[in-house]
Amino acid sequence: MSRAVAAARLTAVPTGGPGASAGSSRMPAGAPGSPGAASGTPGPPPPAAEGTPGAARLAAWAELLRLPALFTVPGDALAGAAAVGARPGPRTLLAIGSSLCLYEAGMALNDWADRAEDAVERPHRPLPSGRVRPAAALVAAGALTGAGLALAAGAGRPALGVAAPLAATVWSYDLALKHTPAGPAAMAAARGLDLLLGAAATAGGARAALPSAALLGGHTLAVTAVSRRETTGGSALAPLAALATTGALTGLVTSRRTRLPAGRRAAAAPGLPGSSPASPVTRALTAALGAAYAATAARPYFHAVLNPSPPLTQRAVGGGIRATIPLQAALAARSGAGAASLTIAALAPAGRWFAKRAAMRKVSIT
Repeated sequence: MSRAVAAARLTAVPTGGPGASAGSSRMPAGAPGSPGAASGTPGPPPPAAEGTPGAARLAAWAELLRLPALFTVPGDALAGAAAVGARPGPRTLLAIGSSLCLYEAGMALNDWADRAEDAVERPHRPLPSGRVRPAAALVAAGALTGAGLALAAGAGRPALGVAAPLAATVWSYDLALKHTPAGPAAMAAARGLDLLLGAAATAGGARAALPSAALLGGHTLAVTAVSRRETTGGSALAPLAALATTGALTGLVTSRRTRLPAGRRAAAAPGLPGSSPASPVTRALTAALGAAYAATAARPYFHAVLNPSPPLTQRAVGGGIRATIPLQAALAARSGAGAASLTIAALAPAGRWFAKRAAMRKVSIT
């Protein structure tokens, strides 16, 4: 969601909005955040869009909203539904729509809030380059926030009860908390809330999804902390902490030995009636997705530890954003939602294909 979701991103991908993380996360809506490799340093402007001025304008908005990062967002809601043992349904789709809107609101608001800073450090971005007017970006952020809340209301009062603080977190992050010590925690909260939004919309309650939300939020916290140095580099501490976090999260995600029975809407404690041992297929799928998560995030983090230069720090952020998707899939798999986990995992190659086709391989949560 904005440079939440979380990513949500990744992006997510979150974050930015949910997750920002992405954000969208942020998500928070994560940023939930996004959520492609990270970018953020001054560099050559993106290739000029061929064709009409309208096509160039659309390309500028696609860059502003970081469209490839959107692929890190749907997994939040699907993982949330899996965590409470509910099958995704129409209300889950409304939650996904709400998350996407709030994530994109965070992205637009992110660049509006950073327009003066970007004029110096990232002059090629849509606002400082004049390809998108600042007032238009602010209006878009407000409209997308309203649309996200409306979609959440359509999914029911519990969903709106989660979407409202999620939207508040996205705006607080972009306008006030981003450059403070509370920034990474706000981005992590946004991505976690995005997962809870999917649980609340699908099942009417989100308590059973809190452990999954905490794990996803921990990942987003680590990515966001690394992203704060992506234009300057110079610190190995943040990528080292992120590397350790990745190892810890991989162990926690893959070590679960119980799963929720189909249709159950409250977590069953291990050993109590209603819980059952995870099947070999579930364990194997969770382990494979956990390994994919670790492989995606750990290698670029390790490189940034050895050489915390801006380019390698940006690659570490990009790896963290991309890793949001296999983490979401692993969280769904450990809850016994095999189909949902595979659906989430399929978003990773789809996102890479889209980024390549749209010539938008560089995506950042900042």
